[in-house]
Amino acid sequence: MRSHPLVLEHRPGLGHPEVAARVQVVLDALSARAGGRWVVDRESPLPPEDTILGGLAWIHDRDHITRVREASARGHGWLDSEDCAVSAGTFDAAVAAAGLAMQAALDLVNGRVQRAFIVARPPGHHAHRGRAAGYCFFNSAALAAEVVTQAWNRPVVIADFGALHGGGTQELFYERGDVGVVSVHRYPGFSGGGGADETGHGPGRGATRNVPLAAGADDEVVGAAFEIALAEMCERLRPCAVLLSAGFDGHRDDPLGGLRLSEAGFARLTASAVRAARQWCGGRLLSILEGGFELEALAKSARIHVEELADRETDLHAGD
Repeated sequence: MRSHPLVLEHRPGLGHPEVAARVQVVLDALSARAGGRWVVDRESPLPPEDTILGGLAWIHDRDHITRVREASARGHGWLDSEDCAVSAGTFDAAVAAAGLAMQAALDLVNGRVQRAFIVARPPGHHAHRGRAAGYCFFNSAALAAEVVTQAWNRPVVIADFGALHGGGTQELFYERGDVGVVSVHRYPGFSGGGGADETGHGPGRGATRNVPLAAGADDEVVGAAFEIALAEMCERLRPCAVLLSAGFDGHRDDPLGGLRLSEAGFARLTASAVRAARQWCGGRLLSILEGGFELEALAKSARIHVEELADRETDLHAGD
């Protein structure tokens, strides 16, 4: 379970839901009573910054990377939309979050890790190729997917169970057939997309699968939808790894998500992903923290998420 102090340096300001305490409460919850089932690394090594930025240029316009840096250098204001408030530490935090995902993907393809949970912020799944959106600046899950597909020349599947549709991830891979994108989310909702008719274009037709759900959908509805959609996408692509955009804003206590999931619901979602990874890709699975804005609910949900990832039947190696 990996994090880094730099991800705390993004400080979007008083009243903003995306606060540094999100990472701190998750790490504290994972550190308590771990019992040797996993290791929490609060200062996990990062690739060199130039390497991270080079990787980000695979999925983002170089101009966008420059604009994030310049907005952060100003130390205040926002980039592209008012929900993407910036501070002097925003660029460093966003690069570190991407770097943690990149390093985990490199470790996966080199056989050093089979499963990992990246505890970082700002989140990434709303970030588009050329613009920030929805608290997100750089798309960490997309970068991890790119690392794996380039290394192995085989498909991967990104499965997103955040309550709000990850439109940035969908855009990045909408015309590609080597990265499947599965999303269950509240609909209609931010960012306006995510309809069931959005299935990909050209070579990517059929590699996008959206399951839009009505507000108030509960554990059973969300869990069944996720299981079916992920199983069908894995059957289609036969991936070499499964990546999770793990958003916990669907918790019934979250102020933003609009769904009615409990901690048990997140356990079911995680178990479904682990089963898919075991069936199709030797158990290889990377999970990356996205949303979740009620701190107690986030901590409990992330804890049960990791308990499922670290179930001994999944062959998770200590320290991963």
